[in-house]
Amino acid sequence: MTPDAASSPHSLASASGLLLGALGAAMLIGALVGWMFDAAAIGLLIGAVLGIPLGVLVVYQVYGRTSA
Repeated sequence: MTPDAASSPHSLASASGLLLGALGAAMLIGALVGWMFDAAAIGLLIGAVLGIPLGVLVVYQVYGRTSA
């Protein structure tokens, strides 16, 4: 391990945090929309299914900007 690898702003922990954050946000929005239509469980499921590619897209957008 090199000393400057730990100070990198783009670490594996930040990538997993972005993935989990986007997935959690999509699940929350899906559950809230589903709750409005008396189907919170279905909304949560749809939010989880849509949150996976959303999380991948968010990580790609953040890490795609780095030139290193």
